[in-house]
Formats: sequence, structure tokens, C-alpha cells
Amino acid sequence: QVQLVESGGGSVQPGGSLKLSCTASGTFYSIYDMAWYRQTPGTQRELIASITKYGSPNYAKSAEGRFAISLDDAKTTVNLEINNSKPEDTAVYYCHASIFLKPRERGYDYWGQGTQVTVSS
Repeated sequence: QVQLVESGGGSVQPGGSLKLSCTASGTFYSIYDMAWYRQTPGTQRELIASITKYGSPNYAKSAEGRFAISLDDAKTTVNLEINNSKPEDTAVYYCHASIFLKPRERGYDYWGQGTQVTVSS
């Protein structure tokens, strides 16, 4: 059973910083990439940033400059730093991972349960 567990959400004042983390646990062969999405009520989930197991990051245009995605050395934890927070960053943030359970087999998509980030004074 593979699980993605997020942590680090909460409240922050405008201009402040917050760090989210997501750790993959369970039995699997390898993780191809990990990503962070966010969603507000009534809207579609949108990609913020992704990073491959090789450490190559990719950012949505709206996230360039204020968000930083990184992997830990074990390649099982993905972090997202939100800097210079804005009220429009308020959303539920979801972790995603593309995971191979066995070698030479297709990968599967996994999602975390979501963590609330609120930017407010």
C-alpha cells in the first residue's frame, strides 16, 4: 500500500513563507516524479510545480519566482516552499507522485490527502 502524507500547511501572513512536505511510504520500486497541485472551491486542480527523480524542476508560469520545489536525498520526500505569500495562494495543496510498483511495469498515480494553506492578515 503506497501512501503520500503531506505536512506543513497552515496559516501565514501575506509576504510570509511556508514549507510543505510530502513523503511517499509503502512498498514500491521507484518514483518517477513528484509534484504539487492546488485547488480552490469551484475550480480545477492546477499544477504548481513538478520535479523528476533526476531533480529537474518544472514550474507553472503562475508559480515562477515565488515557489521552490525540491527532493530529499532519498527521493521519497518532495518539498514546496512558498515565498512572499499572497492571499491568492490560499488553497488546498495536494501532493502527486508517479510511482512504479514493479520494474518494467506501468507506473501509477498517487495523491496525498491535501493540506490547507491560508494566507491572511
